[in-house]
Amino acid sequence: MTASALNAATRRRQLAALADRTTPLDVLVIGGGVTGAGAALDAAARGLSVALVEARDLAFGTSRWSSKLVHGGLRYLASGNISIARESARERHLLMTVIAPHLVHPLTQVVPLLPELSRTSRAMVRVGFALGDVLRRSSGTPATILDRPRKITAAAALGLVPGLKTAGLAGALTAQDGQLVDDAKLVVAVARTAAAQGASVLTRVRAEHVAETGAVLTDTLTGRSFPVAARAVVNATGVWAGRVDPSIRLRPSRGSHLVLDAAALGNPTGALTVQVPGHLNRFVFALPQQLGRVYLGLTDEEAPGEVPDEPQPSESEVDFLLDTISSALARPLSRADVRGQFAGLRPLLDIGGGATSDLSRDHAVLIAQGKPITVVGGKLTTYRKMAQDAVDAAVSRAGLRAGPCATESLALVADQIHASASDERIAEGIDVSRAEVEFAFTHEGALDTDDVLHRRTRIGLVPGDARRARGVVEMVLAEVRAGFVGR
Repeated sequence: MTASALNAATRRRQLAALADRTTPLDVLVIGGGVTGAGAALDAAARGLSVALVEARDLAFGTSRWSSKLVHGGLRYLASGNISIARESARERHLLMTVIAPHLVHPLTQVVPLLPELSRTSRAMVRVGFALGDVLRRSSGTPATILDRPRKITAAAALGLVPGLKTAGLAGALTAQDGQLVDDAKLVVAVARTAAAQGASVLTRVRAEHVAETGAVLTDTLTGRSFPVAARAVVNATGVWAGRVDPSIRLRPSRGSHLVLDAAALGNPTGALTVQVPGHLNRFVFALPQQLGRVYLGLTDEEAPGEVPDEPQPSESEVDFLLDTISSALARPLSRADVRGQFAGLRPLLDIGGGATSDLSRDHAVLIAQGKPITVVGGKLTTYRKMAQDAVDAAVSRAGLRAGPCATESLALVADQIHASASDERIAEGIDVSRAEVEFAFTHEGALDTDDVLHRRTRIGLVPGDARRARGVVEMVLAEVRAGFVGR
């Protein structure tokens, strides 16, 4: 096994070592989303002793419910937030060139020039794409990685999105952005890289009585609890940050998506981008994805009340997404086309009135006497910078002896899965092999069937697919536990 391998045996060993530890950790990170995993990686890469604890599984929360886009910050220019726009473009550049080029690839946005798109809107899109290209160039990303914006013919537009309606189609405006193969895979890769740097990564471990210098940890699989001391504690629990520190006030915003068969849009290779009627700077996207799917999003709705484990789109959001994208399609979509759906909650700081769409997407590092350091806000693209700022705060607050941040030049693990004699697909029509399932249990920290179906793969986004694949995944898990694979 490599140092980055996460599995049940590694978890048992590291949990026992943490319970028996007689000296404080340098940093205890609470939360196994992309920011928490990033903080664990950043701290470990500086030479600090680190443990990450997550009550459920890696990428259990908001990190797996994104649009899978690595944004260049264009929307922040439109709102005048130049600093976060530049930060987003720079972090996209690092992800696509150094950190995770195996997980991020270019995606072409396609804005069809249909009669419904006014002259003013066309001009706004052109200006926006041009400004986005300025961000690309200023961050150093070459056109060989992200192509320049351009206008294409109707035939070329139909080549990218075959399902477009042709009546009045005068071509399209295009620009490129980054797209993750899978957002949950990014989290797992960051966590495994942290493990390779010496961090303990422990799922199914709940943190309670969290303070500035420690917490009580409970192994939720056995019920055993024990205290852990740390010179610094980082609360990276996202929308659940207020449960760890009740003084934190968040105002969650829900972003919802629908899962469609790619065939419903003619198997597109570009991201159909349709303006929301009445809004110059708001769009709905149909994003081609793995497993022959398209994700249709995105909404921005107030989500008050108790934070659910798995948020769900509202009925009005489903109708809004279908109606908006259908305005550009030859065959309008209906609810019969929806194969699955998901929603995520953005952990936005509560700064008063106004719509959640107007709240800043910048992140904040919050420090209060006797409390853990909390990092909230931000977005998936800028996770590395969020983690750096949180660890910088921990180093400063606790006076830790640490090296400089190294994550700008640190590539994430990119293991090749070795095909075995049983690398056939786990179910008809599902492009996931048995070897991938084995690898999830032996190297990626999956502890049960749901970890594989919902977070190491995205099979679970379509309930029918999850039912068909479950039996094979359970069989592989039994073999792993019996020691037949992964030795």
